[in-house]
Amino acid sequence: MTARIGVVTFPGSLDDQDTRRAVRLAGAEPVALWHKDKDLKQVDAVVLPGGFSYGDYLRAGAISRFSPVMETVIEQARAGLPVLGICNGFQVLTEAHLLPGAMLGNNHLHFICREQKLRVENAQTAWTGDYRDGQEISIPLKNMDGRYVADEYTLDQLEAEGRVAFRYVTAGEAADGYGNPNGSLRDIAGVTNEAGNVVGLMPHPEHAVEPLIGTGRTDGLPFFTSILKKLVAA
Repeated sequence: MTARIGVVTFPGSLDDQDTRRAVRLAGAEPVALWHKDKDLKQVDAVVLPGGFSYGDYLRAGAISRFSPVMETVIEQARAGLPVLGICNGFQVLTEAHLLPGAMLGNNHLHFICREQKLRVENAQTAWTGDYRDGQEISIPLKNMDGRYVADEYTLDQLEAEGRVAFRYVTAGEAADGYGNPNGSLRDIAGVTNEAGNVVGLMPHPEHAVEPLIGTGRTDGLPFFTSILKKLVAA
């Protein structure tokens, strides 16, 4: 039986089709989910893709968090459903309080689009099992509100519990994709919940799954093969 991975489309989503393609390349069945539909169509996992849902009006992800589909996503994520939030999807997950912290505007006040170096800090989540701890990968990044912030207590807790999933690699030349691109505290690029089933990150792994497009690398494909193996094993 083929694993089914749902990809939600909100008004303003840009990368939903790219994400469904990445799911298909990994060997799973992509299932389109509409934001107004509470029914998740019996999917085994859900991805909230990147884009500018509702134009990022009010605050990035703040309106999408109240979409009907999110009622079901929140309920099932708390019950163990694997959920991945990419860029705007990460913003939605923080607004929904499925992940701690918040996303603010980039510290340089500009939209940024580039290839970004990341270090895998936690390879034990549902979405990172095909990586190894400490592995450096290159993933496209494109955002305006990508600065991850949280209070010191929360940051210390994330560090102590190993819940920083990805960190920007700062040792190297910025022109080569190194460095903190948006002022995120402690260079955090992605985090996970305590159970490891919910993961959010700002860079876009769905744009690094084929050698002929995007970065020309496949560093993002393990996100989708990881969850597939996790589901098959379960």
